Amino acid sequence: MAVFPVLKGGKLGEATSVLQYKGAGANPERQESPHAHWIDFSPDNRFVVAADLGLDQLDVYKFSASKGSLIPNQPAVIQLKPGSGVRHFAFHPNARFAYAVNEMQSSLVSFAYDPARGTLHELQTISMLPKDFSGKNDAAEIQIHPSGKFLYAVNEGGKSSFVTSFALDAKSGILTQLNQVPALGEDPCYIAFDQSGKYILVANYSSGT
Repeated sequence: MAVFPVLKGGKLGEATSVLQYKGAGANPERQESPHAHWIDFSPDNRFVVAADLGLDQLDVYKFSASKGSLIPNQPAVIQLKPGSGVRHFAFHPNARFAYAVNEMQSSLVSFAYDPARGTLHELQTISMLPKDFSGKNDAAEIQIHPSGKFLYAVNEGGKSSFVTSFALDAKSGILTQLNQVPALGEDPCYIAFDQSGKYILVANYSSGT
C-alpha cells in the first residue's frame, strides 16, 4: 500500500509512505500471500483501514494528511475468521459503525467504531447466502445507502449472482436481511448509488453489463 501526494496540475509526486505486507492465509489455493484489496479513510480523515483478503485481516493506521504518513494504530490488526477473505470495508455515515464483507465466506461483519481511538469492536457476523444455497459464490462489494438505514451487498455467482439488501439499525449497528434480487448479469464486482439515492447501479464483470 502506498500514499502519493497530488501536486499542482494533478500530477503525482513520489510516494510518502510505502507498506509491504507479508504472510499467508488459511486457504493455500487463494491465500498463498497477502492480497490488500481495499482501503478507506475514516469520516474525520484521521485513520485509514485496509482490507487484506489474503491475510484475513483489517489493518488500521493513523493518517497524517499534511505529511501523507501512515503509522500503525493500537491495535493495528483486526483479525477475522481464518479463510474468510475480507475484501471490502465501509464506514457508516454516523461514524459509530463500520462494515466488512468477506469474499470467500460470503458474509458480513458489523463493527462498533470508536472515532477517538480508531478502534473496531466486532458486533455481528451474518451470512449473505440463502439457507438452501449450494454452489460456488463469492461476495464482492458493499455500499451503505446515503440515508444510513440500509446496506447493500453483491455476490458473484455466475448466472446466479444477486444483490442482497439489509436493514441497518443506526442505534445498535446490527444488520437484518430484507430481500435478494438478481444482479441482472454475471459476477457483479461493484455497486454504487446515483446522487438521488433512488437507484443502484450494478457493474457485472463477466457479462460486461
